[in-house]
Amino acid sequence: MENINTSKKLLLGLQHVLAMFGATVLVPILTGLDPAIALLGAGVGTLLFHICAQGKVPVFLGSSFAFIGAIATTLAGQGLAAVKGGIIAAGIVYMLISLLVRFVGVDTVKSFFPPIVTGPIIMVIGLRLSPTAVGMAFYTTNDAGASVFSINATIIAAIVIITMVVVSIFLHGFFKLVPILISIIVGYIVSMIFGIVEFTEIANANWFTFMPGSEAFTYLTTMPSFTATGVIAIAPIALVVFIEHIGDITTNGAVVGKNFLVDPGVHRTILGDGVATFFAGLIGAPANTTYSENTGVLAVTKVYDPSIIRIAAVFAIVLSLVGKFAAVIRTIPLPVMGGVSVILFGMIASVGVRIVVSAALDFSHSRNLMISALILVLGIGVDSFPIGASGVTISGLAVAAFVGVLLNKVLPSEM
Repeated sequence: MENINTSKKLLLGLQHVLAMFGATVLVPILTGLDPAIALLGAGVGTLLFHICAQGKVPVFLGSSFAFIGAIATTLAGQGLAAVKGGIIAAGIVYMLISLLVRFVGVDTVKSFFPPIVTGPIIMVIGLRLSPTAVGMAFYTTNDAGASVFSINATIIAAIVIITMVVVSIFLHGFFKLVPILISIIVGYIVSMIFGIVEFTEIANANWFTFMPGSEAFTYLTTMPSFTATGVIAIAPIALVVFIEHIGDITTNGAVVGKNFLVDPGVHRTILGDGVATFFAGLIGAPANTTYSENTGVLAVTKVYDPSIIRIAAVFAIVLSLVGKFAAVIRTIPLPVMGGVSVILFGMIASVGVRIVVSAALDFSHSRNLMISALILVLGIGVDSFPIGASGVTISGLAVAAFVGVLLNKVLPSEM
């Protein structure tokens, strides 16, 4: 890690941007927010996170999927100002959780997340994302809006996957560090041959995103409004995402080989999420969260230097400002990103398996079987759980994590 020069770090940073780009811009597309604002929020939010976490945690922050339903509902019903107020309030909730965790101590927090809980939760994080990867890699949308199997998409995704495997295992030196970047370039070229790359968006894009009068400029200049409905719909979701945050930070630490719950401390990492989300609310970006996609990149490259993540954050900021560059990345076809995601998400699930194996958990114990079984089935099988008729939902991952934490505390250690 110490021998990587600046030019190589720039390429590694670009690789992280490519990994996070699709999911980060997908959230604003689904909710009605602006993708360029989301990129700006992700880049600045990541830098703010690294300041809060003392620059020790190689984490990238991007748009959180947990807030999609609440943001979309609030935006449609009350407008952008109310969404801004709700996301700012969510950032404040994160900060309050950080203070609470700082008060009760990291050992108390860790007691809720032993390997029998964190291992299956991390498996769920990767496996829950697998349908998304498969959908992007092997399917396309027909004229009727239905998802159908595509032989062309499958060929492109397969070439990307094979390239990534070959580069990761058989090549040496710097090429071994950038298998994702190489795979995306190869996939992009193959996609051009298949004629599925759309260059019109690049031609039509402005060089500067935030021109006065543009939609992005309007997002920046709209003042937040703290309506009761907007705050109640959006802010409490931070309480749920906190559980996912523990899983993501644990996963990141497991990949890197460090316990980030202790150093710099989970109170600092959750504070980083809070400050980043607060900033996102100010500019009209979706709430931020730690990204599993980039943890997958760490697992593949085995390069854990946090400064590379900060380089990626600067790239994201530049992309948000330069419309042409952002448009180029937006033209990367879904099968290409799907092929990459198949491996990245599988790597995350494999880290969970490694935690279980390393802890030498005894699955002849009914206690361990019950906890892991419920986490896996609820986490993978439950898409979301509605809270009343408010339109607010809790992800299956959060439900599974809550059940796992609860069972770990109430079931006796010896049965």
